Amino acid sequence: MLDFSVTFIITIINIAILFFVLKALLFKPVSKFMAERAKRVQDSIDQAKKDREEAAKLLAEYETRLKNAEAEAHEIVKTAHENAERQAQLIIADGKKEAQDTVNAALKQIEVERQAALARFKLEAAALVMAVSAKLSAKDFSSDDNRRYVNMMLEELSAQKGNN
Repeated sequence: MLDFSVTFIITIINIAILFFVLKALLFKPVSKFMAERAKRVQDSIDQAKKDREEAAKLLAEYETRLKNAEAEAHEIVKTAHENAERQAQLIIADGKKEAQDTVNAALKQIEVERQAALARFKLEAAALVMAVSAKLSAKDFSSDDNRRYVNMMLEELSAQKGNN
């Protein structure tokens, strides 16, 4: 059978003491270190999940903002284009009105000058008639002579007017 000697019992006691000493000095700190390490890893994983969720939330928010900004920019451009078109129409209308006013003023000026020229013509014609009448009344000629004299006077007056 088995022979248990004192050395065997001492070896068993030594192993038991070594076990308890190693357990106290090595296993507890290593177990504690491993538990802390596992907790840090789990915390890092949890933090990474939170960060990923936050990043996804921020990405969605930024995409929404970007879409809103694009829509707003499009609306601003549209409004600016409409305002520019309206402004162009106003400028064109003002230009047409000014052009029409200028034409109307020119037509009025032409009419005034025409009336003035007609009045001068009437005065000159009256003066011419009076001059011719005065010269004809001073001489008594036959009707042929009168016609020749009137023609001569008209030519003379026309020549005088041409020199002036």
